[in-house]
Amino acid sequence: MQISAKIESRFHTQHTQVQTNDLARSLTMPVKPAGYGSAVNGGELLMLALATCFCNDIYREAGKRKIAVSAVEVECTADFGAEGEPGSNIQYTARVSADASPDVIEELIRATDQVAEIHNTLRQGVNVKLVQ
Repeated sequence: MQISAKIESRFHTQHTQVQTNDLARSLTMPVKPAGYGSAVNGGELLMLALATCFCNDIYREAGKRKIAVSAVEVECTADFGAEGEPGSNIQYTARVSADASPDVIEELIRATDQVAEIHNTLRQGVNVKLVQ
């Protein structure tokens, strides 16, 4: 599976697209008030990526276990310092409502944490390189 994201930015205009294999979708993101760049920063999008991954994976893993999930709430946080410094203290909480006992829901959350792909990518510390 190939996943990509693309931003084209001009004065007061931004086109944002994500793609998985051949399926491309546009996302709406606000432009900074000054007119250049995104009003949503990369750290916020990184936290959203973690939250989205975990949310989607809860439904996937629940389906494998025949657990009917009615709601998922995920909140991710991180600390970012000076320009150029990597984020730290990345944490998240998850609440799941389902037709299962609290113990079964807790096990679902813990099992999903082990297989969440974006989480595991960050945990591995994958290399990012500029290609020109």
